[in-house]
Amino acid sequence: MAKKYSVLIVDDDTYICNILKKYLEQNGFFAETAFSGNSAKNIIEKNDFDLVLCDYRLPDFDGLAILRHIKSKKASTPVIIMTAYAEIKKAVELIKSGAYDYITKPMQPEEVVTIIKRALESRNDKITKTSFGREFIMGVNPRMQEIMQHVEVVAPTDITVMIEGETGSGKEYIARAIHYASKRSKNPFIPIDCGAIPRELANSELFGHVKGAFTGAVNDKIGYFQEANGGTLFLDEVGNLPHENQMKILRALQEKAVSRIGDNKSVKVDVRLIAAANENLMNKVKAGEFREDLYHRLNGFRLLLPPLRHRKDDIMLFVNHFIRQANRDFNKNVRKADDATRELLENYQWHGNIRELQNVVKRVVLLSNTEVITPELLPDEIRYNTSGSDDIRGYNGIIESDVTDLKSATLITEKEVIQNALSKTNNNKSKAARLLNIDRKTLYNKIKLYDLEA
Repeated sequence: MAKKYSVLIVDDDTYICNILKKYLEQNGFFAETAFSGNSAKNIIEKNDFDLVLCDYRLPDFDGLAILRHIKSKKASTPVIIMTAYAEIKKAVELIKSGAYDYITKPMQPEEVVTIIKRALESRNDKITKTSFGREFIMGVNPRMQEIMQHVEVVAPTDITVMIEGETGSGKEYIARAIHYASKRSKNPFIPIDCGAIPRELANSELFGHVKGAFTGAVNDKIGYFQEANGGTLFLDEVGNLPHENQMKILRALQEKAVSRIGDNKSVKVDVRLIAAANENLMNKVKAGEFREDLYHRLNGFRLLLPPLRHRKDDIMLFVNHFIRQANRDFNKNVRKADDATRELLENYQWHGNIRELQNVVKRVVLLSNTEVITPELLPDEIRYNTSGSDDIRGYNGIIESDVTDLKSATLITEKEVIQNALSKTNNNKSKAARLLNIDRKTLYNKIKLYDLEA
């Protein structure tokens, strides 16, 4: 790297800090250490770091507090979380809150350097408009090219954007592209997974609270709206918000102000809102599950992302990109997929979209001992689905119609699994939900989505 990047290492284990500092400096980085959250905050106030490597469990703060502090100061700074294996679930939650990645202890210094380099490359891509031309987003698919043209048009404005598309189709990346090409790019980008916020904490998380406002409110807290002040708030899976929160968000957008729980004062906020949903929200509006006035407020400019199975001309662009990523991660030298593998990948339905494809490519690169990926390295569901149909087929080509566990169904469309479960339970939705291993609300949403009311 031509530039000497600066990294702050935050860990109460001085041995780990010193080992990492020494190794990073040997690899051309400038490194500084902090042994507590308070110390890290003081250092961050006085210095501008290109990246922060932070332990999740510190004596005075957890990783989320440090992450939020960093993002409030400089939203584009990547944060990598160091965590024990048992805390991976927490680390994943931190990624949803804006952390770049996590790494589990014990760790190898070489692995840390690899992730740091990747994070810095990603940061440099994101803060320039060249991110619009990256092949794994743009591709050659005419529909995606049209969408990215729309992104370039809408980004400089403050119009609220609604992004619709299946899970894993790249909605958050599009939201980030809009933010980093806007006049708000130097201010925070705060992504929120609305489906992951507990109902009883939603108001506090979104709008904040004052000390003593309710049992457990031991400190003042600012909400996501205030955190995103001057920047962009991304509400992912916005259709999962309860009615009470929908009303408060509408009021916040109309008045450009929020009130914390327990506080009778309102605070002005300047936030650009981008929302995303994995279903057509108008169906929820018609069902009375989403406020129509909020829907129209969010739907200022609608972008509908096509699923990967409708972008077959882009699949190998993604594959080659993910091969390069996996080569860096695993120190491999895989060059390409052979023709038979390519045919299997292009004919598979990819119901998990880009995210599923990325996981598959990482797996096969890790398993590969040669420079060319061959079919035997692919998961069985891809190898035995050469027709490209949505059916589950056994190895003898016979459709397996007895599948009922929705979370285990990787080779059949959700619609068919749900139909099968409803048939087995004589249309008893409570029993069908238990059979599918999902809650009733999710089942009702899926029934509406696939028009299965009859």
